[in-house]
Amino acid sequence: RARVEESGGGTVQAGGSLSLSCVVSEFHASIYAVGWFRQTTGKEREGVAAIWTGNGDTVYADSVKGRFTISYDNSKKMAILHMNMLKPYDSAVYYCLVDITLSAWYGAAPSPAKSWGQGTQVAVSP
Repeated sequence: RARVEESGGGTVQAGGSLSLSCVVSEFHASIYAVGWFRQTTGKEREGVAAIWTGNGDTVYADSVKGRFTISYDNSKKMAILHMNMLKPYDSAVYYCLVDITLSAWYGAAPSPAKSWGQGTQVAVSP
């Protein structure tokens, strides 16, 4: 079973920056999509950003384009999400997802092969 370990997050004032990291291990595929969804109480999870480890292709939600940057360190099997110019509406629990395609970030359901991280809280105060 894959292990998806998240770290980072916390509390910051609007306009500030935070970073999240996600380390993937024991995933059955050597090339995969890794990224984040976020969720607030009463709402569905929404895709934030992802990267395809095979060629570095990235996808971002419109609401974070120009503010968030995702990268992947293959030697560490670690994805990093740099979040800049944070806004109160970015506050949510952020979940790392590993999947065999990027489809989930385009609106499809995650595949049965997916693995989720435990989630980490991001809070942005006005």
